[in-house]
Amino acid sequence: MAQPTFCAPDLDAFCMLNNSGVTVTGQHLTAESAALECRMGDCDDFCRRCGAQARVRGSVVRNVTHVPMGWRPTQLHLRLRRYRCDDCALVWQQDTTSVVPPAAKLSHAAALWVLKSVVIDRLSIARVAANLGVSWHTANDAVLTTGRRLLIDDPNRLTGVRVLGVDEHVWRHTRWGNRYVTVVIDLTPVADGKGPARLLDMVPGRSKQTFITWLNAQTSAFRAGVEIVAMDGFTGYKTAAAQSLPEATTVMDPFHVVALAGQAVDKARQRIQQATLGHRGRKGDPLYGIRKVLKTGKDYLTERQQTRLKTVFANPQHQPVQTTYDIYQQIVAAYRNPNRQKAKKRLRKLIDSMSHGIPNTLTELQTLGRTMKRRAADILAYFDHVGTSNGPTEAINGRIEHLRGTALGFRNLAHYITRALLDTGGFRNKIHSL
Repeated sequence: MAQPTFCAPDLDAFCMLNNSGVTVTGQHLTAESAALECRMGDCDDFCRRCGAQARVRGSVVRNVTHVPMGWRPTQLHLRLRRYRCDDCALVWQQDTTSVVPPAAKLSHAAALWVLKSVVIDRLSIARVAANLGVSWHTANDAVLTTGRRLLIDDPNRLTGVRVLGVDEHVWRHTRWGNRYVTVVIDLTPVADGKGPARLLDMVPGRSKQTFITWLNAQTSAFRAGVEIVAMDGFTGYKTAAAQSLPEATTVMDPFHVVALAGQAVDKARQRIQQATLGHRGRKGDPLYGIRKVLKTGKDYLTERQQTRLKTVFANPQHQPVQTTYDIYQQIVAAYRNPNRQKAKKRLRKLIDSMSHGIPNTLTELQTLGRTMKRRAADILAYFDHVGTSNGPTEAINGRIEHLRGTALGFRNLAHYITRALLDTGGFRNKIHSL
């Protein structure tokens, strides 16, 4: 600001209280905290029961946590008039809902500040609570309540969704097993090239019925607007989408197709390792030594790596691994082809060749071929729909994992879902305008 226009100092405006009907009448500052004495500007002296005018019968002070001033935890000391009606003996005090919600500990401005700190700055609840000078539970309750009211419960939040992504996510690791949720992602901004993906919801469980229940809970307009559903190889999500979204196109994204082919390479290597040497891979074993090289694209292999591959594949006993490796590289090459139509044609031809005639010695390729033949339509649909990869879904899963680490884990699933929505629900642009 090169040439600002100055006006008289206004403590109410500086403290973000100028539109709340409160006037600051005093302050008490220390190095650790700040306290502002305030008075309500409007009189509230008419009886709420009979309408008669009442008399002032003293005052009370209500302490409310406010936005930190200069990184000091700040308290508002609201001095409120108490009234008594002589006609019906009703006693009340001045209304403070313009400053703080009923029975709340944080002012409206503080609650919004907490929400922005978590969504925009991605601060932990512990850090926010320390800045406010309140307990962890008070700050957490404010984040969850304000976030749901202003952001998550917006009826227009699901409007305009055309491309869905669905995947599973481990929300909690326990000694008795992992706890799963189904994450539903809006991939429309990615498909349109207008922004990143955003989290729509997290549903307990990871089954066909879980996804069906969520889809059926949405409006008919929402279901009618979904054109594409991107997913992994789990057939439960495929069946759910076909049942609840019969007009939508299901797409199996490249990440999971390549991952299935990579698993086939690993299983073939491990099986031949056991058959030839009688033990799991150890340092110095030929197949174990190239386990990472097998997952590297041919275009990125160094001369040394190419030589190591040729040396290992020269052994006739390693032929099943080489054959599976060649199929894996053909799948990767198809997805890397910039010409989508040629890539689709090449991958369709490869799937057809894997659907029959594979010898019984190549059990891993037989399994891979059956899977790809069964999901051929979903695999090939990717080339007809730009931006329908489920990769952004995996990226959001990674951000949620980071959130769980920042929070040192979650025990309450409802809190976890709300915090995940606030962190990855695409609210950063919207919250700036609040």
